[in-house]
Amino acid sequence: MGLMAGKRGIIFGVANEMSIAWGIAQQLKAAGASLAFTYLNDALEKRVRPLAESLDAELILPCDVCKDEEIEAVFETVRQEWGSIDFVVHAVAFANREDLKQGFSQTSRAGFQLALDISAYSLVAITRYAVPLMTHGGSIVTMTYLGSVRTIPNYNVMGVAKAALEASVRYLAVELGEKGIRVNAISAGPIKTLAASGIANFREKIKLMDDRAPLKRCVDQEEVGKSTLYLLSDLASGVTGEVHYVDAGFNITGA
Repeated sequence: MGLMAGKRGIIFGVANEMSIAWGIAQQLKAAGASLAFTYLNDALEKRVRPLAESLDAELILPCDVCKDEEIEAVFETVRQEWGSIDFVVHAVAFANREDLKQGFSQTSRAGFQLALDISAYSLVAITRYAVPLMTHGGSIVTMTYLGSVRTIPNYNVMGVAKAALEASVRYLAVELGEKGIRVNAISAGPIKTLAASGIANFREKIKLMDDRAPLKRCVDQEEVGKSTLYLLSDLASGVTGEVHYVDAGFNITGA
């Protein structure tokens, strides 16, 4: 029996086989979990559905996290099909490319609102609908980055969004602790993903990690998946409100 045998959960944020969320999904499936996936639109469905089906996903549902009604519809379908869930993976983030290239002071009001909405508020909205289905407690894990606590070149408004996300984790953890629901964040180092392609000079960040991290390399999706598996499992039953760093030790060396 696997570590997650008998547990069911939803993964938000798989875009393709390079996604951090995909690495997480593979680890969860290998540990025995039953999975549901969401996708943003028709274009992404063509990428997500084959991946989800390869892991015998029981549910593959559309969801734009900017729309409360679509989030609600996902959880209503899950309620009808499963009755309850044990975990949620939130791996959703977005900022306009121009807001990552120009100076932070030039961030547009609309761009700021969009980044905060998708990257931070969506965790709050998803949690609101997930909690009623976590009838025996549960675990929620989201993805953050070092740019939440340090200035990272070209990360700009996304760093502010990640800071808001981490604050949300702490407030949600305190609110939901008495229900037996844990909320944590994974802070991974730079990983080559579709989202990372929008960050200027990303290759330089990869090289910096290779040069300065104690392990002399970046972590990969599989390693982030293993850490997320830990936080979602009963092995982390006493861990909540934390940011768990998975960055090959880069955080301890400074940026």
